[in-house]
Amino acid sequence: MRRFIVDKRDIDDAEAVITGYLYRHMAKVLRLKQGTAVMLADGEGGEYEGVIESIDATSLRVRVVRREAVMVDDGGPRITIYQGLPKGDKLEYILQKCTELGAAGIVPFAASRSIARISPQRSAGRVDRWQKIAAEAARQSRRTTVPRVSLADDLSQVLQLAQHSVKLLLWEEEKANLLRETLSGLPAPDDIGVLIGPEGGFSPEEAAAASSAGFIPISMGRRIVRTETASLVILSILQYHWGDLG
Repeated sequence: MRRFIVDKRDIDDAEAVITGYLYRHMAKVLRLKQGTAVMLADGEGGEYEGVIESIDATSLRVRVVRREAVMVDDGGPRITIYQGLPKGDKLEYILQKCTELGAAGIVPFAASRSIARISPQRSAGRVDRWQKIAAEAARQSRRTTVPRVSLADDLSQVLQLAQHSVKLLLWEEEKANLLRETLSGLPAPDDIGVLIGPEGGFSPEEAAAASSAGFIPISMGRRIVRTETASLVILSILQYHWGDLG
């Protein structure tokens, strides 16, 4: 049975009305027919078994047969990745892999060394596309929740937004705080925020500002990884140490 993630506002215990991108994917790409059984997830833990009841030119209706018990797939702390905007399509890869590894939120932002920039006129469209990428990755990895993707203007806005039990700054210039020792000295947190720089990393001024805002600068030892690898590494470690990986 095929499984899809729908907006919670579009489904209730009786039916789901599917429009837009997901409608086109189901009706035009997959060519699903009336009477096809599907599984729908609302992105917040709810699972619904249903049958396609009707398909018209702009929407698809699914009659809900049974609602599954609400499941939550996040067994550990909620982890938010604050990602300095990278070049090209690297962010799409980061979104996919962070979703697979259980991130609760992903917040790209323009760091001082970010080459990529997004104008205010294009930001809404980009965030919408990024959220769809996260939703599709959540569907493929069978998550019951979808990470929230938002765009921050710059590091100063991130530092205002980031309210977490534990805040970590990945910085290749850090020499004293090694990741293993830092994690072993912390109690298990409810939520974690992780700052990751773009290509070229953070400037000393940015690192100092983040430290002043409560982020702990940490080093992964001799390993210097690319910006699109850093989030995968830290998420895997945090999920193994405090979460549900392994």
